[in-house]
Amino acid sequence: MIKLGLTGGIGSGKSTVAKVFQELGIAVYYADIEAKKFLFHDEIKKDLRTTFGTSVINGEGEVDKAVLASIVFTDEKQLAKLNALIHPLLENDFVTWSEEKSNEKYIVKEAAILFEAGFDKSVDKILTISAPIEERIERVMKRDQVNRQQVLDRISKQWTDEQREAKSDFVINNADDQMILETILEIHNKLSGK
Repeated sequence: MIKLGLTGGIGSGKSTVAKVFQELGIAVYYADIEAKKFLFHDEIKKDLRTTFGTSVINGEGEVDKAVLASIVFTDEKQLAKLNALIHPLLENDFVTWSEEKSNEKYIVKEAAILFEAGFDKSVDKILTISAPIEERIERVMKRDQVNRQQVLDRISKQWTDEQREAKSDFVINNADDQMILETILEIHNKLSGK
């Protein structure tokens, strides 16, 4: 079984590409979604409160993601602390998940910070989705209802398209005027052995 890492900067369209793979019948592990699930674990909530202070837990006893984001996306040391809590759990979860898919020709691990988190070491091939920076900023502002500076703060914590592309087996340019379906199908056929 081939493990394909799917990555790209925020707003590049990697989740859309992941959904196309799903439509093709391929199992996709969404690392960002799975990581958020760990925020509901009592042990993690306790660690977050200890590490970042009581403001990260709201009145209902749940993690206030907006407060946590405002802390970690403006301070690299704080982001490193959060990653140190979540990433080992996420990697173990992916290993278990992929073992359950061992009969598949290939699977996809979608992760925004595949390289930054060292998740590239647990995959065999890497596909990077790139897009012009202004298009990415516009997409995220619209999608997440955030301002330009908040998007730029997040982008600054990620590798550049050029850094990701240099370490990737496949690259798709997802500019608004590009037709990418054919390229996705080519990659799918290659990994499926067709």
